[in-house]
Amino acid sequence: MRFRLLSVALVAVLAALGLAAPASAAALTEVTSFGTNPSNLRMYLYVPDNLAARPGLLVAVHYCTGTGPAFFSGSQFDELADRYGYIVIYPSVTRSSACFDVASPQALVRDGGSDPVGIKSMIDYVRARYPVDADKIVATGVSSGAMMTNVLLGLYPDVFSAGSAFAGVPFGCFATTNGSEWNSDCANGLITKTPQAWGDLVRNAYPGYSGRRPRMQTWHGTNDEVLKYPNFGEQIKQWTNVHGLSQTPSYTDTPQSGYTRTRYGSTGDQAQVEGISMNGVPHNLPVDAASAIHFLGLDTTVPTTPTPGPSTPAPVGACRVGYTVNAWNTGFTASVSITNTGTATVNGWTLAFTLPGGQTVTSAWNATVSPASGAVSARNVSYNGTLAAGATQTFGFQATHTGSTAAPTAFTLNGSACTVA
Repeated sequence: MRFRLLSVALVAVLAALGLAAPASAAALTEVTSFGTNPSNLRMYLYVPDNLAARPGLLVAVHYCTGTGPAFFSGSQFDELADRYGYIVIYPSVTRSSACFDVASPQALVRDGGSDPVGIKSMIDYVRARYPVDADKIVATGVSSGAMMTNVLLGLYPDVFSAGSAFAGVPFGCFATTNGSEWNSDCANGLITKTPQAWGDLVRNAYPGYSGRRPRMQTWHGTNDEVLKYPNFGEQIKQWTNVHGLSQTPSYTDTPQSGYTRTRYGSTGDQAQVEGISMNGVPHNLPVDAASAIHFLGLDTTVPTTPTPGPSTPAPVGACRVGYTVNAWNTGFTASVSITNTGTATVNGWTLAFTLPGGQTVTSAWNATVSPASGAVSARNVSYNGTLAAGATQTFGFQATHTGSTAAPTAFTLNGSACTVA
């Protein structure tokens, strides 16, 4: 197949480099109902055991012929999530080519349809359930995923703060009008434009937008045989123009032998645009996840295991609990609300309940939940321990089940029984 952007050989290469699966108990989980999804993408979500108080959100987009789970297994983004407490979405293509749509007219205009709309729905799904830092929603990808990273930053500059693209092409370079996923001229590095023309492609994808533009980091091997090396320079022309910058670097160095790094707009390690040219490297390039995460700004927070403060008892009947389930074939999410119906503030809360048999918690947000099954306790985290009179706090968790998604029958808040809404 001509559109062989990155083969499973990359997974083997990364495995050979020692990028092993994390020892964490957190696991990759498929979410089957996440919103508008015109191209039938699949969504896989990785939530580390300990989140930062305001976690970042990374969209990690796989290469052609790959899948979300394969990219999860073959890269270090999940291991770094365990260290820094951010969340990772792994979109996965279901079309026969296993390539993301970066060519159709609908994929290259904001909310026009196809894969970008589905990926935006995944982001909205996560933001509705976790306290995501809106200034740390970022994207990365390899090959087809790198092209999609360029597309996502062009279409949703109000959502993404930065992107890191490994072996990609500029936004709009792969555009076709005949239904083909492949653009030979772009792949072969034959499409060149002025910086202004490249920048206009991005600006015209979201007409009238005048807000911030995401920072862009791009990596490319000089011996890329699939998406030829001229695409590296065209991306730099595009994103420097989008940011209103000169094409003359503000800073140039050699981070390792054979690599030339240029920065535009500033000399710091989170410049508006950064390019890493990799001498002699082919399309199946090494993915330096740690450097990407640093550029994307996701390594600036460290997750902590929240320690609840002292709890004050809640009077009997002075609390009300709401419990809503969104279920699929083998799993579900539960959204839980706790309302203080008394007259005194509760400082530090623990909600205890018993999960029906066969239900096992895999992750939680806005609370720590332990143990994973049976009689469990959900405890406040650092930022939501105060429950004033009349106030409501919400938390949620994701769980697997063996057939029953029934709700717990009773709840106690700091040892006192609650009514159930």
